[in-house]
Amino acid sequence: MNQPSIPRSWVTCANDHADFPLQNLPLGVFSQGGGAPRSGVAIGTRIFDLQVALEAGLFDGAARAAVQAMAGGQLNAFFELGAGARVALRERLLELLSEGSTLHGKLQALGAKLLPLAADCQMHLPARINDYTDFYVGIEHAQNVGKLFRPDNPLLPNYKYVPIGYHGRASTIRPSGTDVRRPKGQTLPAGQNEPTFGPCARLDYELELGIWIGQGNAMGDSIAIGDAAEHIAGYCLLNDWSARDIQAWEYQPLGPFLSKSFITSISPWVVTAEALAPFRQAQAPRPEGDPQPLPYLFDNRDQANGAFDIDLEVLLLTQTMREQNLPAHRLTLSNTRYMYWTVAQMVAHHSVNGCQLQAGDLFGSGTLSGPESGQFGSLLEITEGGKKPIELASGEVRKFLEDGDEIILRGRCQREGFASIGFGECRGTVVAAR
Repeated sequence: MNQPSIPRSWVTCANDHADFPLQNLPLGVFSQGGGAPRSGVAIGTRIFDLQVALEAGLFDGAARAAVQAMAGGQLNAFFELGAGARVALRERLLELLSEGSTLHGKLQALGAKLLPLAADCQMHLPARINDYTDFYVGIEHAQNVGKLFRPDNPLLPNYKYVPIGYHGRASTIRPSGTDVRRPKGQTLPAGQNEPTFGPCARLDYELELGIWIGQGNAMGDSIAIGDAAEHIAGYCLLNDWSARDIQAWEYQPLGPFLSKSFITSISPWVVTAEALAPFRQAQAPRPEGDPQPLPYLFDNRDQANGAFDIDLEVLLLTQTMREQNLPAHRLTLSNTRYMYWTVAQMVAHHSVNGCQLQAGDLFGSGTLSGPESGQFGSLLEITEGGKKPIELASGEVRKFLEDGDEIILRGRCQREGFASIGFGECRGTVVAAR
């Protein structure tokens, strides 16, 4: 049987684009030439300017209300509208941008005003982030790190009962491309009894999925596991930069603080739940002997369709590699399949005590490592805490990140019969401490 053809766009650069074909249509906030930030949609190598399209009378009804909610260069009010607004806007965008659109001529006449080149634009955070929570749902990472410190007991008893998380620092979340200033802090040198102060020497990345919250809940109320998916606006890539030496000294008994709060990088485009629908899958069955989630964390529909198949990649590009025109070195190729808890379970757990979630809140999944070598989502795991340095084509070796190193995260969904969609890149280059 012949496969149905994949719909195409009259915006020809979108056709067969690995990240931003017609089937994706992620939302973001951009500016041009020093102008005010405005909302847009990634389509191939261009950005569809939603404000220009609104002024041209291309939206009405729920789709118009959705675009109007994005005025001012932040998506919070749009997120608060919920799934109905996202679906209405997506359907209208598909009508406008599909090959054979009856408005093709009118749209094309607007030219670069409507569809500026993404390369000529600056991306911003898509929403005002009031709160940021970093979870720890990548079980392979949790086991790998646990083995380094507790070889006989890598997972603590609560891990398989509780989606563990901590409250991170929202004020230092930045979009892809922002430099990463090497942090300073206290560290305890090996064999010493007292700490020293200075720049971090064991700087690391962490490969994570970012989750944008849509509609929130009233304080004192909780979000039921069966309703949790309705409160998720979309997804991005997230790099939870980590100062491992600072972390080792400070984290007991309350967890990370200065070792995580100096910067968190995210990809700037919000890939919606609707775009990811073809790439949903059943949550991996728990190994025999693992506990069943408590009732407030268990929903049959979520178990059947609450996980994703998203390939996640990490690349390293050093200053020397750039000078030698060498390609970036792949550090990691992992997948979201290695999440022990679903996103819906994270939402349900976060709110079960009455904690108020708000539109534009951001979750990090925690580091998403796979079980095999080449799938580890941090240098801490790859080098076994610095014991096994990485050899690069430039002749350099790395235990942890050095000044001038750039980390590049990529995420992509692929399935036979469907267009590939991606998240764009999440980049950050390490610069020296001040």
